[in-house]
Amino acid sequence: MKPVIEVSGLVTRFGRQTIHAGLDLAVLAGEVVALVGGSGSGKTTLLRQIVGLLRPASGEVKVLGQPVLSGDPLADRALRRRFGVLFQQGALFSALNVFENIAFPLRELRWLDRDTVRDLVMVKLAMVELEAQHAWLMPAELSGGMVKRVALARALALEPELLLLDEPTAGLDPDRSAAFVELIRRLRQQLGLTVVLVTHDLDTLAALATRVAVLGERRILAYGTLEHVMAQDHPFIRGFFALDRMERALARARS
Repeated sequence: MKPVIEVSGLVTRFGRQTIHAGLDLAVLAGEVVALVGGSGSGKTTLLRQIVGLLRPASGEVKVLGQPVLSGDPLADRALRRRFGVLFQQGALFSALNVFENIAFPLRELRWLDRDTVRDLVMVKLAMVELEAQHAWLMPAELSGGMVKRVALARALALEPELLLLDEPTAGLDPDRSAAFVELIRRLRQQLGLTVVLVTHDLDTLAALATRVAVLGERRILAYGTLEHVMAQDHPFIRGFFALDRMERALARARS
């Protein structure tokens, strides 16, 4: 099976600082891969390179079999329509209401009429368990949980095959976080999505991830199932996946 995401020999530098040195990663269709690591390990940087927002110093990133930065603007634009991104804190357009935020990627297509755009926006709102009347609220009027749901609806607007999430539960209280994780899990199953997420939250990790990639020391320290990763004898991994905390998170995920 050809990977949905292929990262080969990735080198990332900011000035004299090297963030990644020959990093490799492959994500298969249908997987939920969690990127974890300490501060400065390059998790969000890697996510931004996967979606083509940052160009690495060297190496290659392919998404859905195509270079993410091919040099062909039309090919790059067509590829970006096949994946959706939920940025940390939602990154909604503050001057646009909920409807216009979700409609934005649909209108960029330029071939959908007004009625079709309206119907699709309402479908996406329902998909993330929001009501039709929420379409006319401004981002400043939304709770933190609603911001996440609107941002997820926008990320799913073009019916992507791949969904990328940067700290999807950051800033949410435990109840809203659990509800949002359950929504992502249900949508992933219904839509057949491949998901890559950056997270530091053990509950999110335990509930969603089929595989975990631990970033550190400018590379991937461990990559595999949660059980495989937790068995690795490395100081950061032992600290991050402290047995008692991880067991509680797994118990909550199963309940």
